[in-house]
Amino acid sequence: MQQLIKTNLGRLRILAFLEGITLLILVFITVPMKYIWGIPEGSQIIGPIHGVVFVLFVINAISVGIEYKWSWFPRITIILLSSFVPFGSFYIDHKILKPAQVR
Repeated sequence: MQQLIKTNLGRLRILAFLEGITLLILVFITVPMKYIWGIPEGSQIIGPIHGVVFVLFVINAISVGIEYKWSWFPRITIILLSSFVPFGSFYIDHKILKPAQVR
């Protein structure tokens, strides 16, 4: 874990994981709680947390893309778009971020 924290790419991988988890919680737990059962408290708590993690993910993804001289299209664009799809950030971590860290 400490190896991940030391580099920008490692921090991006951590943020991708956190962004993915908070998105899944939001989409599959708190939104149904709000609209099916009328319990909005979950969305009121997880929504802002996900928002902060999402913004940090976007900023860090752009920073890492510039540092590693990745092309805006397709690599950085695909990384950014993955954050809108449930399970997308996990896929991107597996296919792009983890192999880039090994180099």
